[in-house]
This record gives sequence, structure tokens and C-alpha cells, in this order.
Amino acid sequence: MYNVAFVEDDKCVAEKGCRLCILYCPEADCIRLDTRKMKAFVVVNRCKGCDLCAVVCTAAKHDAIIMAPVNGATGEIILGAHKAEAAALGQAYQ
Repeated sequence: MYNVAFVEDDKCVAEKGCRLCILYCPEADCIRLDTRKMKAFVVVNRCKGCDLCAVVCTAAKHDAIIMAPVNGATGEIILGAHKAEAAALGQAYQ
């Protein structure tokens, strides 16, 4: 089991212009903007679990991104479960 980023819509302020998670994510096209809802969302199968987006979001005092374990067999995010071991940025991109 591994962690991926998950954006909580009720806390995301992308509609106000904050798109820091999209800008700082080192994986291309991993975090995108849903132009219908004007909220960021994570493409789960592209996320490496590096935690950088959550750090940036927390630093901006929004706390809209959590790291949650994903079921490796189904690809479903398991919200409310204990986080799996986090990959260090260097590990995620070796």
C-alpha cells in the first residue's frame, strides 16, 4: 500500500487563484484544475506520493491536500485509513 494526494474540495481555494499544488507538483499532469468546479484534483495513477503538494498547500495555510493510502489492486483511495509509509522525494523519482 502506498500514499497518494487527495484534494478536499471544501478546503481548496483554486477558484480564488491558488494553484500552488499544480505549479509545484514534479509529476507532469498529476494535479489538474477541474474547470467546472474550479478545484484542483489529483490523477491518482500519476501521483508518486512525494507529499510536496501537501507541504505547499499547508504552507499556504489552506490544508486542502491530504495524503491517503491507495489500494494497489483497485486504485481506489482509502479515505480515513492510516497513512501508509511515505516515499521521500528522492525515492519517488529515482
